[in-house]
Amino acid sequence: MNQFLPHLSLLILVTVFTAVKPSGLTSSEATAAVSRFQEYLRIDTAQPSPDYAKAAAFITSQAESIGLESQTLELVAGKPLVLLKWPGKQSSLPSLLLNSHTDVVPFETDKWAHHPFSAAIDSSGRIYARGSQDMKCVGMQYLEAIRLLKKTGFSPDRDIYITFVPDEEIGGHAGVEAFVKSEIFKKLNIGLVLDEGLASPGPEYRLFYGERSPWWTVIRSKGAPGHGAKLYDGSAMENLLKSIEAIKRFRTAQFDLVKAGVKAEGDVVSINFVYLKAGTPTPTGFVMNLQPSEAEVGLDIRVPPSADPEALERRLAEEWAPSSRNLTYEFKQKVPVVDIYGKPAVTVADSSNPWWSLLGEAVKKAGGKLGKPEIFPASTDARYFRELGIPAFGFSPMANTPILLHDHNEFLSKDEYLKGIEIYESIIKELTSYHGSTIDEESKAEL
Repeated sequence: MNQFLPHLSLLILVTVFTAVKPSGLTSSEATAAVSRFQEYLRIDTAQPSPDYAKAAAFITSQAESIGLESQTLELVAGKPLVLLKWPGKQSSLPSLLLNSHTDVVPFETDKWAHHPFSAAIDSSGRIYARGSQDMKCVGMQYLEAIRLLKKTGFSPDRDIYITFVPDEEIGGHAGVEAFVKSEIFKKLNIGLVLDEGLASPGPEYRLFYGERSPWWTVIRSKGAPGHGAKLYDGSAMENLLKSIEAIKRFRTAQFDLVKAGVKAEGDVVSINFVYLKAGTPTPTGFVMNLQPSEAEVGLDIRVPPSADPEALERRLAEEWAPSSRNLTYEFKQKVPVVDIYGKPAVTVADSSNPWWSLLGEAVKKAGGKLGKPEIFPASTDARYFRELGIPAFGFSPMANTPILLHDHNEFLSKDEYLKGIEIYESIIKELTSYHGSTIDEESKAEL
């Protein structure tokens, strides 16, 4: 009987592999998918002058080749938002929205090994381009996954919408913020939104159920001008430096919690100094023997949903910018940490939320694994959906990949990109099988 054991083991291995292998891409399909990704990456959509028209035309052409319904909305002039639809068999079910943004951040060309819009592939299979991680990869993975599913004859039960939106990198005001206020959006009956996440240096995929709210703040100081050699109390620079010292102490305490592993980065209040402005300019520099009468500092503050926003603003008013020291503060942007119902703007990420369970199962079926759910350390368009009480997860399937969004030499490996297509193929199949709703009827009526 032992002579049959090797053949039996081989049969078991083949059976197991066949059972877990996704439908996948043939070699020629993979080559074509990468080529389309490169074509999208080569479109210059860098802020502050993105070529949105060219990007919208490309996306529309891709939708047509797949057989998706499409329309281009200009909720703000010159800022096209492409809305695609794959109709489901039961349109009364809450729909799935797959969101991505078309714009990317600027770059310093001389700091890159390859031009940021060349989409060059090196000998290791790395695709170098601005947007390769953030987040043109995800937008194309949506479309390629749908292309695969249509090839197999799959038809979703629920409607699936795919959006390619403008201006996420500068706040999303002309993109998703305008979109969620539109009558068009209100008719979509969205039950769940998937948006961008982050790469994972390890083997597990990262998934985000909330994010920190940006409080972009300017603190201004005033004081009497004085001779550069004079020592006296209450100068504008001295007043501002006392504030900076207090802010640095708070920042250090928060950062120490992250370094010690007590809290994740997304769970603390982060503060970074983004500019300092003071002095009396001259054609060649600044006046060196004059103490200025005004000074200011810009702060990028990020507030997690778990923070007490009222306590934080009291600290800002009483400790960091007290009027008693001739200090004032102004919010350039202040995003709320709660939704329209007064609850923390987060999506439940445990077994009580069927969307969460379905996502985990879908990733598992595609041969991947989700890590512990996290709060996104920065901000994405997902916040506009969560503010309405609509469940939204941030997810970019990039495992074993350094985090390079907004960095020099941003890249994504060809293999990880193709694997991400299979992950989304599995996710779309799994999510369309759920026939419930996670938004109660009262909330839907208010929306």
